[in-house]
Amino acid sequence: MNVPLEHLHSKKRDTMDSLEKQLICPICLEMFTKPVVILPCQHNLCRKCANDIFQASNPYLPTRGGSTVGSGGRFRCPSCRHEVVLDRHGVYGLQRNLLVENIIDMYKQESNSTSSKAEPEQKPGVLMCEVHEDEKINIYCVTCSVPTCSLCKVFGAHQSCEVAPLNTVYEIQKMELSEGVAMLVGNNDRIQAIISLLEESCKTVEENGRRQKSHVCESFDHLYALLEERKAELTLKINSEQQEKLDYIKGLQRRYTEHLDTSAKLVETGIQTMEEPEMAIFLQNAKPLLQKVAEGKSTSHLEKLERGYENMDHFTANFKCERRAILNIDFIRGVCVSQVGGSTGGCQGSSAPGPSGVLYKMYKRYRRHQTAQILWVILRTVMVAQQWRVQKVC
Repeated sequence: MNVPLEHLHSKKRDTMDSLEKQLICPICLEMFTKPVVILPCQHNLCRKCANDIFQASNPYLPTRGGSTVGSGGRFRCPSCRHEVVLDRHGVYGLQRNLLVENIIDMYKQESNSTSSKAEPEQKPGVLMCEVHEDEKINIYCVTCSVPTCSLCKVFGAHQSCEVAPLNTVYEIQKMELSEGVAMLVGNNDRIQAIISLLEESCKTVEENGRRQKSHVCESFDHLYALLEERKAELTLKINSEQQEKLDYIKGLQRRYTEHLDTSAKLVETGIQTMEEPEMAIFLQNAKPLLQKVAEGKSTSHLEKLERGYENMDHFTANFKCERRAILNIDFIRGVCVSQVGGSTGGCQGSSAPGPSGVLYKMYKRYRRHQTAQILWVILRTVMVAQQWRVQKVC
């Protein structure tokens, strides 16, 4: 069965149209212009279009004669957004795609051959004038910014308008569009770079926040430990004096109890003696008993508890300064430590190893924590514990 010739021509046109779509540059939207360069991502560009994108993506690189001068640089493929890194030759260091160039040559030859053999017919897509239906659109009205025909200029609505050849305006506007697309691609690259920087900034902020929270928690843990240690020392002092006073009072209580027991027994003996009916026996026992009664009435040999002995108000602690310092704990903008040292900084008149020396050592240890107020609370607690009287510097 013979295939109709018209069907073969139609199939061939479809194949050629499909091939033409594959040979269109994504920047200038025209068939690739030699030389054609292939990117690392295997997409193709006209070298001129690649250079336009490169210049738009790297606006601060020096240029000469429309080409970028210098070494290195990068831009993104307009088709897949893959980043293309150039060497010192710039876009001229990209490899030419000779296969695509050969295909373009063969396509053009085949197109010319097909056009010469084909019957003359009106090309599809040719615009005709709406007013003069038999006239093609062949000029461009610059005043009205619309394409029109020659008759409209001579006899029609555009007689007084400025016009230009259609192909001239076509080339100008197509070049402007190509440059605009290239600039837009370059601008998109810069926006993508900014987005990447912002994403990196988010990660940096999260990491810095996590690290600073860790530093603050660590500093508070050190403060808790130091406060617990100092609390144990102070309560130990209170317990020690409390036990000492209790032992003394209980000793007095024991001696007074013994004296009371002796006196009670003496009273009982005295009552029994007074019940003795025989005077001779009574008198015989009364004299030594009277002597014991006289001794029992005296308590001069027993110590007496001093007034206020049980008072322990001298252990009252004043935490107003420390409480104020804790409430004032905040993040700092800078630390004045240039004069902090063993004997030359900190508190005037103090000698090493004084509070300033301790301050310097503690600062050396905790200077990465960004918590100078916490450091001061720690030092203040130590100073109060050791009965130092220092004045905060800076």
